[in-house]
Amino acid sequence: MNNKQAELTAFDQQHVWHPYTSMTNPLPSYLVDSADNVFIKLASGEKLVDGMSSWWAVIHGYNHPKLNKALIEQSKKMSHVMFGGFTHQPAIELCQKLVTLTPEPLQKVFLSDSGSVSVEVAIKMALQFFQSKKDLQQTSDNTKTYREKTKLITVRNGYHGDTFAAMSVCDPVTGMHQLFEKVLSKPYFAPAPKIKLDQTWCESEIAELTRLFQDHHQEIAAFIIEPIVQGTGGMNFYHPEYLKACRKLCDKYEVLFILDEIATGFGRTGKLFACHWADISPDIMCLGKTLTAGYLTLAATLCTTEIAETISNGEAGCFMHGPTYMGNPLACAVANASLALLMNNDWQANVNGIEQCLKETLIPLNQHTKVESTRVLGAIGVVETKKAVNMAQIQKRFVELGVWIRPFGKLIYIMPPYIMKEAELLKLVNAIATVLDEDECFIG
Repeated sequence: MNNKQAELTAFDQQHVWHPYTSMTNPLPSYLVDSADNVFIKLASGEKLVDGMSSWWAVIHGYNHPKLNKALIEQSKKMSHVMFGGFTHQPAIELCQKLVTLTPEPLQKVFLSDSGSVSVEVAIKMALQFFQSKKDLQQTSDNTKTYREKTKLITVRNGYHGDTFAAMSVCDPVTGMHQLFEKVLSKPYFAPAPKIKLDQTWCESEIAELTRLFQDHHQEIAAFIIEPIVQGTGGMNFYHPEYLKACRKLCDKYEVLFILDEIATGFGRTGKLFACHWADISPDIMCLGKTLTAGYLTLAATLCTTEIAETISNGEAGCFMHGPTYMGNPLACAVANASLALLMNNDWQANVNGIEQCLKETLIPLNQHTKVESTRVLGAIGVVETKKAVNMAQIQKRFVELGVWIRPFGKLIYIMPPYIMKEAELLKLVNAIATVLDEDECFIG
């Protein structure tokens, strides 16, 4: 590392606050020089195989020529224009694609600038929908009295983002936001799904969830859940019948069904959307992460026509949200190019190939004495250990082994880009196998 790089790193450590990191005892941050294909090149010269897709976003790899071209060409026209009062081709084409790709009832698209914000938007949609229902009831001859539906319901071990409404529906312990418990709104929490994707379904799984719906549906506006895969809350792969049961309960008790597909959408689980495992559709869907394949921040919240029209016909007359960078042309142009790549490059064959390789190589690590369990779904591989990782030490070892894997708690997991070849996948798995033999990589 030269003097300039050392100076940058020193400033970073003293002044730049990284995610989930202490400023008084910060975890090391490695200075990146460039990235290409599935490799991240550090300023110090190491070339790392990226096992994280930069927090699950970079599905086509880095520095992709078609995505670069889309970004450059759009920048020659306009990088940004306000979405209030204006519209433009990249945003319109993106919304056309999203309406086509997502389940049929989802016909209206609200663009925003991050996954957490897309969850905020979804929650606000649900709350304003029922307020608008109440407004409309008061101006009609309908004798039905509309209820005050202002509460949410979700499941334990969920994670939906770091902004305030999103934090409120994260698990208060595993969701990392227990410090804010006293100021967050309180949803109803059902037990986390326990029956795994490959286990036999049992109706008793939904007993407590059903009771919560029965007892509190008059005040519940929406139910939110990550479909099939609970991410940060434990990388739990649960049974599709659970989602089917959720859909039925929402229909029965007039509760809006929100699916957070931010991490699972666009092929990560082996289906285009994780809700396809259960063959159901939500009333509201949140999308983000992979939408621009890691180039720019962009998210979308889709809803049904009924929701959009009810909100629009309520007392406010519009949906009360409008991010400054909503519909950013650069982000929309790259998203369009990314979705075209996804659909034209046989993403399913690529994801299935990753899944097969991981089943053959990562699953056998469950025999290791430090391992509690292993699991694979689509382009997701998880090693759950018996002890928590020593984050600084295990990260250092992974870099020395030529890979980028960022575990948390007792979970060493990988979500590689869809274009990754077997040789790079094996390097990731071999690195995990190596650190399992090193006691200093674990706490206690």
